Amino acid sequence: MTTTDVFDVAVIGGGQSGLAAARAALNAGLSPVILEAGEQATGSWPRYYDSLTLFSPARYSSLPGMAFPGDPDRHPHRDEVVAYLTRYARDLARLGVQIRTGARVTAVQADHAGFAIRLADDTALHAPGVIAATGSFANPHMPHLEGRESFAGKILHAADYKNPEPYAGKRIVVVGAGNSAVQIACELAGTATVTLATREPVRFLEQRPLGKDVHFWFKVTGFDRLPARLVTTPPTGPVLDEGSYRQALREGRVDRRPMFTRFDGEDVVWADGDREHVDVVLLATGYRPHLNYLNGVEVLNEHGYPHHDRGLSATHPGLGFLGLEWQRNPASNSLRGVGRDARYLIGKLTSRLLSRRVRAGV
Repeated sequence: MTTTDVFDVAVIGGGQSGLAAARAALNAGLSPVILEAGEQATGSWPRYYDSLTLFSPARYSSLPGMAFPGDPDRHPHRDEVVAYLTRYARDLARLGVQIRTGARVTAVQADHAGFAIRLADDTALHAPGVIAATGSFANPHMPHLEGRESFAGKILHAADYKNPEPYAGKRIVVVGAGNSAVQIACELAGTATVTLATREPVRFLEQRPLGKDVHFWFKVTGFDRLPARLVTTPPTGPVLDEGSYRQALREGRVDRRPMFTRFDGEDVVWADGDREHVDVVLLATGYRPHLNYLNGVEVLNEHGYPHHDRGLSATHPGLGFLGLEWQRNPASNSLRGVGRDARYLIGKLTSRLLSRRVRAGV
């Protein structure tokens, strides 16, 4: 292993959270480096399904320092977000932020300088501060389902889904009641026979109540800043809908049924005892934080979630997190909210990191 540069803060992950962290660090007078495992600093966006659009309009979907271009009332497509993040990363690089792509972090360890960050190519760098901003897409949640090992069909996660073309004519069960589950089920229903399996009825929220996008109301009512500490168990968000998804369920184009109880060979067994042959079960069951590189610093609980207070590590000063669901408020893991969290986190870390720089004589 060789040692390379020293920075004030190493930001692990070059998606929306990592880019926002680097901008906040730069504005605070810190020297950040972004370590991105992929080939470009766009996070997981290029890997999302083809038809994905933002739930929030462009006017509410900007990172600090750069407005999302185009019609502010439209809902940008996945590829527009990729292009926006690419421009944002280029702007950071122009301002002097070092962005290392192909830099997969394998381990973080506490050391005399703060932290040693080991990379897959067997190099390392040291920094007084680390911000874990790797999101959750790389860690899809696959719940235990009885009989799964015996199922003769295909089981996949929404993270593996791209478009409906491979599933034409198939019998498909989509598991989940969130936005992605409903959107994917409705898209697949154009070429396949689809059931949406949920434990509770799907909850919908009108996209434009009283003629204004719901995100306008989130902002003016203060909902987007609701402190996470006031919520004991973060709720599952409702499905945002202008009417087409509810209509698809009402008309039976997507059949909603209570969750099946188990797999059995080529079949799923429904709660009423009926059995049905199914070709594909697609699990839109969410994600868990992708933080396995922190196992060596003992900051994660048994479920892989970090011990933190609004993004600040509860065990290691100088370590922070960005992009966690309900990290500080309902918008924490979104384009519209992560910039506020980044400013808060960097504000809490700056004095410590600058003092470490002074003591090191940098």
